[in-house]
Amino acid sequence: AISNTSGPTTLIFSRQNLPVLDRSVCGAASGVRRGGYVLWESAPNPELILIATGSEVSLTLTASRKLAENGTKVRVVSLPSWEIFDRQTQEYRDSVLPPAITARIAVEAGIKLGWEHYVGLQGMIIGMETFGASAPGPVLYEKFGFTVEKIVATAKELLHRA
Repeated sequence: AISNTSGPTTLIFSRQNLPVLDRSVCGAASGVRRGGYVLWESAPNPELILIATGSEVSLTLTASRKLAENGTKVRVVSLPSWEIFDRQTQEYRDSVLPPAITARIAVEAGIKLGWEHYVGLQGMIIGMETFGASAPGPVLYEKFGFTVEKIVATAKELLHRA
């Protein structure tokens, strides 16, 4: 935020307590400078990419580990800034989101609009379609399907379709 001199900057904080990512296991935080980066991968040549940002990242990581325990080769991508990611070279973007991997799920505790660009025609989005609910975070996450179980079920459905 401090080094950005070419436009507005927003700092967005969560009201939920979130776990601190273990950077010895997850990708380096410096990847955020490129707008998106590979945060974690269960094995080489993943068959599924889970994309998340903000408070959904830890939820997605937990789901990815459950999927990996069952033999799914999964990659988790943190994509905090579409604009910055889209300014990267095509080579870099393809290294993070390889075009050959079409099984993709975006997890967004906001509106779904725009995520189609990153999940593609065959991908799926777990996101909001309504506005105005008010309750403690965990209650809303459960109500709107932002759970590890929902992500795992969606991944299995997507991989079954492929």
